[in-house]
Formats: sequence, structure tokens, C-alpha cells
Amino acid sequence: MRRIGVLGVKRSLSPGDVKVQKVEPLAALQLGIHESWSIVEGTFQYLFRLAAGRESASQIGGPAGIWLMSSEAARLGFGVLMRWAAAISVSIGLLNLFPIPLLDGGHLLFYGFEAVRGRPLSDRAQEVGFRIGFAIVLMLMIFATYNDVWRVIDLVHKFLS
Repeated sequence: MRRIGVLGVKRSLSPGDVKVQKVEPLAALQLGIHESWSIVEGTFQYLFRLAAGRESASQIGGPAGIWLMSSEAARLGFGVLMRWAAAISVSIGLLNLFPIPLLDGGHLLFYGFEAVRGRPLSDRAQEVGFRIGFAIVLMLMIFATYNDVWRVIDLVHKFLS
């Protein structure tokens, strides 16, 4: 069996592996914060391992990858699907805060420059920043789509075998 883990969802799970329990609202808030922090921490650990060459970039996925993992999570049960939906939400929010012009984190970066300089960056500097940010986001989208295509091909190959 090949272990495939994406944001805490593993194909080796069975519906009985996920336990749903009722908790008080304050405890639910604490659990939510803990789970969200675990996702953020895991994301940064993955990125550092990726930069160090100790992790594969094949885990980066786009809409088709999300669809495949969502269908797998749904097959494993409602609890797993809800955890997956929460993980996707936190991950997209975190990605949006990266200091890449075009994303919200890039806007915060420009605001930081403005605060330090006492005046905004020139229109030309902002335009160049946004073009660079657009190129980065576009390359990431193309790479994620490339990975998704291979995931779908692998799935079809396994289905036909």
C-alpha cells in the first residue's frame, strides 16, 4: 500500500478511524485554534523541507487535486470531509498571506514599505511588483495543474489496470 498524505488525510484511513465527539464551545474554539496552528506549522515544515530538497513538490496540487482528495475524504466519512474542508480553508488563507505582490500578503508588504519609508512606493515599483507577483502565481498555477494532470492519469491508469 502506498501512503499518500495531504494535509492530514491519508488513504489508509477507514471510516472507523475518525471519532466524532461533542465538546463545549470554548473547548471547540481551542481545538480549532490547535488544528489551524497544526496546519500552518505543517505547511511551513513542508516548505522548508521542500527548499532543502528533502520533500517532493508532487504534493502541490490545484483544483483537480483538491477534487480527488475531497472525494476520498467524503468516502471516508463526514468527519474526515469536514476536517479536509477546514484544512483547505486554512491553507488557502495562509497562502494568501504570503508576501507575494498580487496577494493580500503582498499588499501588507507594500504597506510595510510605506510605513518604513514614510511614503508609498512609486507607481512603477508597485506595477513591477504586481507583475512579478502575477508571474509567480501563474507559475504556481501551471505547476499545480501539471501535478493534477499526472494525478488524474495515474488514477485512470489504476482504474483501467
